[in-house]
Amino acid sequence: MKKRLSFYVLWFFLLIVLAAAAAVGAAWRWAHGPMQLTADKIDFVVDPGSSPRTVARALNEAGVPVWEPGFVWMARLSELDKQMKAGGYQAINGDTPWRLLERLARGDMTQRQITFLEGWTYRQIRQALRASPDVKQTLGETTDEELMERLGSDIKQPEGLFFPDTYIFTPGSTDFDLLRRAYQEGQRILQDTWAQRQSDLPVGTPYEALVLASIIEKETGHGPDRRRVSGVFTNRLKVGMLLQTDPTVIYGMGDAYQGRIRKRDLQTDTPWNTYTRPGLPPTPIAAAGRAALLAAVQPEQHKYLFFVSRGNGTSEFSVSLSEHNRNVSRYILGQGRNAAPAAPAASPAPAPEPADASEPPQAQAQGQER
Repeated sequence: MKKRLSFYVLWFFLLIVLAAAAAVGAAWRWAHGPMQLTADKIDFVVDPGSSPRTVARALNEAGVPVWEPGFVWMARLSELDKQMKAGGYQAINGDTPWRLLERLARGDMTQRQITFLEGWTYRQIRQALRASPDVKQTLGETTDEELMERLGSDIKQPEGLFFPDTYIFTPGSTDFDLLRRAYQEGQRILQDTWAQRQSDLPVGTPYEALVLASIIEKETGHGPDRRRVSGVFTNRLKVGMLLQTDPTVIYGMGDAYQGRIRKRDLQTDTPWNTYTRPGLPPTPIAAAGRAALLAAVQPEQHKYLFFVSRGNGTSEFSVSLSEHNRNVSRYILGQGRNAAPAAPAASPAPAPEPADASEPPQAQAQGQER
C-alpha cells in the first residue's frame, strides 16, 4: 500500500514538473516568438507612470497583439518593469514581446519632426501642430493669455515668440511641449542677438527688436538685402517717418486680406497699419529667423529711406521720394523704358494695387511710398 502511494506521489510531482516545464517552454516560445502585426510598423505611446498592464493594454489598443498576463509577468520577473520609459515607440512586424519589452526599457523611442517656417504667423504654427497626427492636442480652448502665462511670459500676445526651426520629438508629445521648446529657443536666440546690437538703435528693448525683425522677415527673403532693408526702417524711425510697410497692413487686415492690397486698405486704421500709425506696430507680425533678428540689431549704415521690390526677389533702394517714385513706375507700374516684366514679389507682401486704376501714376506711386 505504501509503495503504491509513493508511486502515485512520485507521478504527481513528475506531472507537476512536466507541466511546469511545458509552461516555461510555452512562455519562452511566446516571449521570443515573432508577432504578426496588421501593418509593417505600428506606433504606440507609453504614458508617464504606466504599469506593465497599462502598457500591454495600450499595445493591444494600438493593434499590437500582446498576451496581457504574459507581458505583465515577463516584465516583473525580469525587473524590466522598473526601467520602462514613457514616450513614443514603434512595433515592427516580426518583433517578439521580449524584444519589445527591451526596447521600452532602453527608451529606444521613435522620433518625428515638425518644422515652423520663418515668416509663419502664430496661427500657422498652431495649425501645423493640429495637423500632426503625432502631436497630442492639449491646449483646446486655451486663450493666448493663458498660454503665455503657462509659459511664464509677461507678454500676453504670442505672435512672433516661437522660434521658426525644425523640432525633433517623440510621438505623443503635446502641443504645449513643442510650443514651450520653440518659445524657450526664441528667447535664448533673441537675448544672444540683442547682446550683439549696435549702439544708437531706435529700438530700446529685445521685444522691439523682435517686432522689427518680423517686418524684415516678411519684407525680403533675399539675404544680402536684409540689413539694407533694416537700415531703411532704422533711418525712418530715427527721423520720425512712418514705416509704411505693406506686411503690417496685411497682418492688421486678418482674414479680410485676399491676396491684394488696395489704397483703401492702406488708409484703414488698425493697430498694425504703419501707413496710419507712427513707429513700430504693437506686436511682431510673424516668426523671425536668426538672420532677420541679426539684421534688426545690426542695420546697414546708409541714407536710404525708400525701397521697392524689383520683382525678382531683390529690392531697389533710394534716398529721395522722387527717385523712389521713378523706381515704383519702373518696377511696379511698368512705365519705365526698361521696365521689368510683371512678376510676383519675392516678399510675402505683394505691392499694393491702386483703388482706382484711373488715378494718375504719380499719385499712385506716392500712395505706395515706403
